[in-house]
Amino acid sequence: MESAYLQKHLGACLTQGLAEVARIRPVDPIEYLALWLYKYKENVTMEKLREKEMADLERERELALMEQDMMERLKAEELMFQQQQLELEMQEKERQRLEELQRAQELLEKMRMDMENTAMSEDTSYLDDAAANSGKTLAEISDRFGAPKLSRVEEVDESMLSDVELNIDQDLEDHPT
Repeated sequence: MESAYLQKHLGACLTQGLAEVARIRPVDPIEYLALWLYKYKENVTMEKLREKEMADLERERELALMEQDMMERLKAEELMFQQQQLELEMQEKERQRLEELQRAQELLEKMRMDMENTAMSEDTSYLDDAAANSGKTLAEISDRFGAPKLSRVEEVDESMLSDVELNIDQDLEDHPT
């Protein structure tokens, strides 16, 4: 039982220490072995600390990589969000532009219809006025101030007149009395 304890805790250490004493052959082997055991203990403690530090550094490195990966994903997500916002803004502007265009087209169509209605009503009123004023003189039709008040003159279609009447008119002009 005691040998198992010594073998477990001191076996490798004592074996290496005694092998070192046998190899070096110091003047005071006991003091040398004691100092060697202290140094061995210090080296083992330092190695455990170094391993712990390395493990901590590895964990920190993994955490830093995870954090960097998370930051990259966040940046990508933020960029995607900004792009979506930009697309939404562009879609909204396009929708507004299309609405304005549609309103302008509707207004243009309404104006066109109004103009056609006005033209048709003017044509109708002109025809009504023309029918009502067909027997009136220009002065009677005109509403202007200062329009002459001329009497009505009937025009004769010359194609219907005979050649004789035309000759009489010419003779009268040639021979005044």
